[in-house]
Amino acid sequence: MATETRFRTDIQALRAIAVLAVVLNHLWPLGLTGGYVGVDVFFVISGFLITAHLHREVDGTGRIRLAKFYARRARRLLPAALLVLAFSAVTAYFLLPFPRWEANAGEILASAFYVENWLLAANSVDYSALSASASLAQHYWSLSVEEQFYLFWPLLLLLLFRLRGRRAMAAGIAVAGLASLVYCVHLTAVSKAAAYFVTPVRVWEFAIGALIALGAAKLRLSKKHAGIASGVGFALIIGSAVFFDHHTHFPGLFALLPTIGTGLVILAGPETQWHTRFTSVRPVQFLGGISYSLYLWHWPLIVLAPFALGSPSLSLWQQLGLLAVSVVLAWLTKVVVEDRGMAWRPLAESSKLTLTAVVAGMAVIALASTVLTWAYDSQVKQSELAAKRETAKTCHGAAAMVPENECEAPFGPAKVPYLGPSSEYHQRPPECGEWLGTHLAGDKKTVSVCDFSGGSPQPKVVWLVGDSHAQQWQAPVFDLAREHGWVVKLGFLGACPMADISYRGFRGAIGDTDVPKCTHWSRDLASAIAVERPAYVFTSFYARQETADDGSGRPQLAQYREGLDTYWSAWTAAGAQVYVLADPPLNGDVREADCVSINSQHPAACAVERRLAQPPDPLTEAARTSRNPGVSLIDLTDYFCDANQCHGVVGNVVVYYDSDHLNREFARTLTPMIAAEVGLTER
Repeated sequence: MATETRFRTDIQALRAIAVLAVVLNHLWPLGLTGGYVGVDVFFVISGFLITAHLHREVDGTGRIRLAKFYARRARRLLPAALLVLAFSAVTAYFLLPFPRWEANAGEILASAFYVENWLLAANSVDYSALSASASLAQHYWSLSVEEQFYLFWPLLLLLLFRLRGRRAMAAGIAVAGLASLVYCVHLTAVSKAAAYFVTPVRVWEFAIGALIALGAAKLRLSKKHAGIASGVGFALIIGSAVFFDHHTHFPGLFALLPTIGTGLVILAGPETQWHTRFTSVRPVQFLGGISYSLYLWHWPLIVLAPFALGSPSLSLWQQLGLLAVSVVLAWLTKVVVEDRGMAWRPLAESSKLTLTAVVAGMAVIALASTVLTWAYDSQVKQSELAAKRETAKTCHGAAAMVPENECEAPFGPAKVPYLGPSSEYHQRPPECGEWLGTHLAGDKKTVSVCDFSGGSPQPKVVWLVGDSHAQQWQAPVFDLAREHGWVVKLGFLGACPMADISYRGFRGAIGDTDVPKCTHWSRDLASAIAVERPAYVFTSFYARQETADDGSGRPQLAQYREGLDTYWSAWTAAGAQVYVLADPPLNGDVREADCVSINSQHPAACAVERRLAQPPDPLTEAARTSRNPGVSLIDLTDYFCDANQCHGVVGNVVVYYDSDHLNREFARTLTPMIAAEVGLTER
């Protein structure tokens, strides 16, 4: 089979299944929850086809013409890829709000040079269509992995062949594949987000296809066994797509199911089988033929559609229309760009000219990314100036909800509807030092000291502790600290409740590997705070999504109430006053995260019923019912909501920075309200 050159309809059908799984997962992420395994199918196919091609060449000639191989891959893949990247850069400028320009520019540039997967791994992005902040080029991570495979694989095969021939090639690939699989399982266990993207974790998937290409001649199956193999293979692929979801510990060992399934279908061979009547029909073959361009086009169209259509959530008909447009663009790109790019004689006859054209195309994308970044920087400056002009107004932000201010239209359009860096909730002022090497969570630094005392010999020490939902309150705490000369100490660990509970995981991810780090960290820091005897402790965290389960079957509130009292009692016994900052109304869980930017002139369309936006919260309820006189609840919900609805814009200020956190500017408008609750000013 490794020497076969005839077209294989079964592989084309695998391509169709793979791309359809990915596209359906991105269009309906809650429908085909495991459709992301389509990428793994593509990796196995690539490993098989490229290895078969290279093996024929090295077996016949003893060498691999690397320049010709790389040029052919470039002609096959880059014209369409660069076209879609250019489209993405242009449409990002015209359709996306400017805060997204910088991230998109960086990822478009990384994609043009095929290092997007490493950029995403460095950022530990959780790749999911459920994410509201995905870039137009995020899906290029898999193309980056493939290009890196194409770059080093011929060199590896040539080296192995020259050492000991065919056996060395098979043995070397097997060893590399096994090492990659072991690393895949390990990294998935310790860093699932990063493991999804890095190339070494995926090498074993290519190796499965490669080993089949090298050993297929000896592994020919009878028609009966081939039918069984292909049946099991298709079942593994489709089953993975249907039953996996974003909680699945993937890639890890679970990735063996779709990849082995793909290998079984390929191994079963091209001969007519039970599935041929389905897999060889024209629509399936057509879809397999345009699979590459369809993969390129569908994702940027999905990201752009809400902004182009002015609707944060698309109807079924709009989604189907988007699918149809993706297919048409993919077909046009296949015919006009892919096929003609491969056949264009000047490039086909000169590897040097092909590679020169590649460099030129990448340079164009780099220029487009640079222009988009420059435009972003310009818009940032303008938006910061606009925000400063609005700050002094009586009805600015949360002040619009104060009855005495008699503000008209408190839920009207925001003066600055698109949020730049100045709105980042995690922004820290110069008074804050570097993150310290104490109270580590694994290797993550979590504690910092911000000195606003002006050199006072005995300043009041204040702690702000919790997860990122505590961090979103730091701006108003800093404002108070600056006014009153405090030293503020920060202790933050994402997705980690500051409570002595049997924590099980964030957003339903039971058994999360970071849970032990969280538990140790919270207990260690809570003890240290008690020993330090601060004046105040401000605390908050996302208790609604941080699951407690001690096995007793008790409600979350009962478990949280007990675990919180352990810490709060220790702090108040040491002389601290504890202020529990109630979590703000939900955002991304009850409305599209882009709702306000899409409806910038009509933000009332983003209003959500109060009972839905502010459901019961174990942290808030525990503080409200605490019998500890040293514990006070600061619940500012009335500055986000009227009697019936909670809003995305209040006092002409966007309330939320992202799906889960406050806009720093809006949080600062709550400073007087927090000061009154603490007793620093009169109510």
